[in-house]
Amino acid sequence: MASIQIENLHQHFGSFHALKGLDLRIEEGEFFSLLGPSGSGKTTLLRLIAGFEPPTQGRIFIGDEDVTNLPPEKRRLGMVFQNYALFPHLSVFENVAYGLKAQKHPKGEIAGRVEESLALVDLPGFESRDVHSLSGGQQQRVAFARAIAPRPRVLLMDEPLSNLDTRLRHQTRRQLKELQQKIGMTTVYVTHDQSEALSLSDRLAILFTGVIEAMGTPLGLYNSPPSETVGQFLGDMNFFDCTSQPSENEGIRAIQVLGISVDLPEMPSNQKVRMGIRPEAFAPKGCHEYNGSGTLEDIQFEGEVWRLTVRVGEETARMSLSPSYGIDPPKPGEVWEFSFSGGSLVRF
Repeated sequence: MASIQIENLHQHFGSFHALKGLDLRIEEGEFFSLLGPSGSGKTTLLRLIAGFEPPTQGRIFIGDEDVTNLPPEKRRLGMVFQNYALFPHLSVFENVAYGLKAQKHPKGEIAGRVEESLALVDLPGFESRDVHSLSGGQQQRVAFARAIAPRPRVLLMDEPLSNLDTRLRHQTRRQLKELQQKIGMTTVYVTHDQSEALSLSDRLAILFTGVIEAMGTPLGLYNSPPSETVGQFLGDMNFFDCTSQPSENEGIRAIQVLGISVDLPEMPSNQKVRMGIRPEAFAPKGCHEYNGSGTLEDIQFEGEVWRLTVRVGEETARMSLSPSYGIDPPKPGEVWEFSFSGGSLVRF
């Protein structure tokens, strides 16, 4: 295991500035995700850590070692790619042993490492199987085993689950997290999938156009996004422009959210403020302290939840309704009575 330190990292591709002075520290044993849309720079950063190309400017440390100019094979890293990069003409044993043979480990040690690695990914006894006979999930686990067999300092993963179907992706996600916790290896995980980043990560960084927009724990960033951009990208969020006014409670200011007066302590009067609230923060009337109503404009059923679009005066809000409430959902044009907690509002 080893920590990773990124200092003032820049990367240019001609006139395109892909990474713009990144500073980042990933702690030893941490599962750290790089999350962002296409073109945000997350894969470029992973490639620089791997040593596939040199940075235009800046330094990269793995542990106490400056690896900025080291070739990939000298960095002692494991990698898992989106397409698995397995050798179809080789057996499972030969695939997992490939890196160990390249590093010239003794034959007896190679056999033991392969057996150990396959056991860690729940594929004991698969050594003689042909790779092409395995399911997609099993092939992915062979790729994991091959990456960890040489016992690298850091494990790098570039969207390794994106080729799996939804059910298998969730199953493999759980297995991956269990594996990382079991071996305690520092892991850097690139994804554009928000649910993957939230469920797997100890911490994550959100990148936009070569800049780290936010960094923190999944729960912290989700509940208290530092900007509207992060709030909208990490899940979904409604935004409202509000102005504070005197409240009925002495010394407290209030704002109007969807026609409801909400108390906000420690805010001067007549101050403009931008507020956000997530769709799942809404519930049927009476469940929370603030209650209101509006006209349902649209409703969509997604299995685990109903997605509602509700109009209140000139404003609309996206709301979620769980079937667990046991309430028949409204129909478009009907009145929907809702509630929310003041603590679910985020101030920007």
